[in-house]
Amino acid sequence: MKALSIRQPSIKPVVALGVALASLSIGSVVIDSQLLSGGAKAIAHLPAPMQSAIERSIPALASTRKQAASLRPEALIALPTDVNTYFGVVAGGGAPSYNEIALEKNVLYFARSLSYLDFDPIKATLFFANGNSGEATVRYLDNNDNEQFKAPEIPNLDGAATQGNTEAWFQALAQAEKQCPSFFYFTGHGAHNTENEDNNWLVLWQEAFVSVKDMAGWLDKLPADPDTPFVTMMAQCYSGSFANLIYVNGDPEQPVALQTRCGFFATVASRPSVGCTPAVNEADYKDYSSSFFAGLTGRDRINTPVSSADYNQDNRISYAEAHAFAKVDEETTDWPISTVEAWLQRPLLSSTKTGFLVQPIDRWQAIARPEQQYVIQSLTAKLNFTPSQSYLRNQLDKGAPEANTVEEAYRKRLEMELLNIAAEAQLRQTANAKQIAILDKLIKCEAGTWQ
Repeated sequence: MKALSIRQPSIKPVVALGVALASLSIGSVVIDSQLLSGGAKAIAHLPAPMQSAIERSIPALASTRKQAASLRPEALIALPTDVNTYFGVVAGGGAPSYNEIALEKNVLYFARSLSYLDFDPIKATLFFANGNSGEATVRYLDNNDNEQFKAPEIPNLDGAATQGNTEAWFQALAQAEKQCPSFFYFTGHGAHNTENEDNNWLVLWQEAFVSVKDMAGWLDKLPADPDTPFVTMMAQCYSGSFANLIYVNGDPEQPVALQTRCGFFATVASRPSVGCTPAVNEADYKDYSSSFFAGLTGRDRINTPVSSADYNQDNRISYAEAHAFAKVDEETTDWPISTVEAWLQRPLLSSTKTGFLVQPIDRWQAIARPEQQYVIQSLTAKLNFTPSQSYLRNQLDKGAPEANTVEEAYRKRLEMELLNIAAEAQLRQTANAKQIAILDKLIKCEAGTWQ
């Protein structure tokens, strides 16, 4: 889809704390940010249909947060008692103007994914946009490419994707008599905190913002039981910031939380992602959600079997294997990342990265886990790189890729994979028992699956 650059200087600043709402339009619009003459930072230039919603509902982030905090859940959340994993889904845009039909279809694909693996989708808690109010809030394009709106059509929908309902689900986890692992899926829009990329936002219905620290505060109330991990998959722009959920208060300057948490994210904290489209045909969808759940279940969103992601041949597909599958399968500009990958990459200096990337690719491949070997082998082949040479040597030989292309993304994914392997190897050589214990805890969490 052709990108449009929207520049409308007359738009007043919609956020008071230096935040660019870049992710509120994904795929079809390129959002600019600029310094304002009065000193406030990062005004968002939004397409006309979105301006009215933003200007009505978010004149400033502070007032929005105050309004959102006053919202109450529609009803008490009753978790099922006959399951071994609690499933929660929050989805949709913040307002009809960017509540694309692809987000609704992502929820439906998630429900089918549960069914593919013999889980009952009725047992999952599903929140989407305006919920069951009957209002026509889902944006789509008809056969003539005209914009239309319809009411949500999601079976067994529990309610709206409000902050009240979302927080209530997390409270239900904390208060549940039966402690189980939990899986939380968010498919919607994210906002970029240009003042602190470690604390980006996701955007809920009624344009309520939930930050990394907000969600970490909800998680901090869960029991610290290593046998009941919390796992999330998030597909919004700037979602990699939520890898910081592993820390107390969501703050990477704080210790890693006692409770086991991990997650998988469409892209890193500094970048928008793709996938929110008003187009109807799911066969054309290419995004992280589509690839992740295809890898996890063995079937894509149009029910076509895909190659097995059981790379370690243990007769089960782990989250980490589905993540690896997505890195290769997803033909987009996304840079997928997981919690352990973000944790490993965070302390690396530029000089350290260079030292890793001047080593032959096949050196790191030889010590990698099976899912990492798959990523290296597949991306090296796609890029026509020579494994016996270093990543940097291959880069020089091939020349710089065009910016914001799939080839650039594949190269970045390969680079990140090599850094992950090298950083883990370096850490294990230090014999730092505390850090190795954190590493093993995160790897174990990411090696889990639905149960």
